[in-house]
Amino acid sequence: MRTDIYLYIQWTWIATGSVWLAASLATKRTARAQSMNSRVIHVAIMAAAFVLLFSSKVATGALAWRFVPGSTAIAWAGFAITATGCGFAIWARLLLGSNWSGNVTVKQDHQLVRRGPYTVVRHPIYSGGLLGILGTALAIGEVRALLALALAFAGWLTKSRLEEAFMTQQFGAAYTEYQREVKALIPFVL
Repeated sequence: MRTDIYLYIQWTWIATGSVWLAASLATKRTARAQSMNSRVIHVAIMAAAFVLLFSSKVATGALAWRFVPGSTAIAWAGFAITATGCGFAIWARLLLGSNWSGNVTVKQDHQLVRRGPYTVVRHPIYSGGLLGILGTALAIGEVRALLALALAFAGWLTKSRLEEAFMTQQFGAAYTEYQREVKALIPFVL
């Protein structure tokens, strides 16, 4: 992959993280939160996924095998998919506003958001993140990036299921109806 494309991808992820950091300064107080153990497990899974994506030191043996040819066109397509996914996640994060938390929580005066990207999937931050990782994986083209995608998918799927339990308890029938109407992570599929 061309170095400039890889830098654009890195800067896309850095910009996404910067939005997260800035927006995290304005959140509501937490009324209920997930256990520390489940939080630590999720963070460890996601950290492993991002190390696989961004550390070339792990690109050894089978992890370095290519699953797509090294091509500038594929790398640019990967960048476009990364930018689209990160943009979708940012849109969802900004729309969620002060209801957001890095942990699975219910906030004081929590509101159920069902507009914008939340009409496409119930967990658009995770969906956008997965799309971004998929794009990055295409640009990298190595098995390690596919493993990162699988880890992130497992991590966000597990976290989304815990969030579903919290939201069902908080919003009852309104959330159950939302679950029937909108898929969790992948539009029309899952």
